Amino acid sequence: MLVLSGCKINLGLNVLERRNDGFHNIETVFYPLNWSDVLEVLESTDNQSIKMSFSGHPFIGSESDNIIVKAFDLIKKSYSVPNIKVHLHKNVPMGAGLGGGSSNASCFINLLDAKFDLKIPLNKKLEFAKQLGSDCAFFIENKTVFAKEKGDVFESVKIDLSNYYILVVYPNVHSNTKMAYQGVIPKRPTTSIKNIIETKSIEEWRTLLVNDFENSVFKNLPQIKDLKQILYDVGAIYASMSGSGSAVFGIFKTKPNFDAGNFPCYLQEPHHSKE
Repeated sequence: MLVLSGCKINLGLNVLERRNDGFHNIETVFYPLNWSDVLEVLESTDNQSIKMSFSGHPFIGSESDNIIVKAFDLIKKSYSVPNIKVHLHKNVPMGAGLGGGSSNASCFINLLDAKFDLKIPLNKKLEFAKQLGSDCAFFIENKTVFAKEKGDVFESVKIDLSNYYILVVYPNVHSNTKMAYQGVIPKRPTTSIKNIIETKSIEEWRTLLVNDFENSVFKNLPQIKDLKQILYDVGAIYASMSGSGSAVFGIFKTKPNFDAGNFPCYLQEPHHSKE
């Protein structure tokens, strides 16, 4: 059984405060994109409970640390699952702030549930996902949300970008999330991201909608700052780094004329809104 595992961009990201558990409370809007990895699961006769293989963009880390393996181990504690082979073809770069790994884990949970008719309730899927990573829960349902606390508590948000082009560019550098957080001073904004998105035009976002990680990451990786400016130079009405980086996206009214060179990139064209 084969599924597509998409990604997301962050429309604004405020780091509000450090939590007692060592994490941070944030607020952001997760907006799903169709730039997708491909995930395949086959039942296996091998003695190994789960065997992974990879293609596409290089996989960073060991197989035992892979979030899909961790998801499998969680599910196997509560449900009867046979031994499986998993192949992951990576189109979405790692370390890009696009949530590709988190999406892989959540899509894997949904895939296992469907393939083996496990009948896992939605709240249980969300529980599994939250144990795996802060933004994993978003990909279980994969619809636009206003996210708060660790990024795993959701509210609906009114937004429709279906008439716009969204260009995402990965500048071939890996942004370290831990390092990005170290350069951020948590603070509460005067206006919430949800309020800005629901009440202000996209043209106004440039001066109102910020990603608190940008100042920190731009100091260490100035090429990401340069890339953001290039997207504005070619006509973006709003551009931002996604998450803790390093991918940058631009929202355009018309199809952008942009030469990505050797940078992996994705253009989501206008489409009928599912919201």
